[in-house]
Amino acid sequence: MPPPMESKTARLTILVDPAKKRAFERLCAALDLTPSQVVRQLIREYLTAHGVTWETRSAVPPAGRAKTRARRSARRPRRV
Repeated sequence: MPPPMESKTARLTILVDPAKKRAFERLCAALDLTPSQVVRQLIREYLTAHGVTWETRSAVPPAGRAKTRARRSARRPRRV
C-alpha cells in the first residue's frame, strides 16, 4: 500500500556545491523526477532508517483553519 499523500507546506533551504547541484538536477531529470521528490524520498528513508516515525499532515487535524475562519468572520460586517 503506498504511503498517504503528504502536504508540502514547509520549505527546507540547503546550500550545496554548484557542480553537485547540476549533477543532481541532471540525474533527477534523467529519472523523470523533480529534485524535490528525490529529497522528500531521501528524508523519508533517513527517518525510517533511524526509527523515527511521523504523521503526514493528512492524518493530523487541521489546527489553524478554525482560527483563520473565525478571524475572517470577525472582520466581516454583519448584515442585518
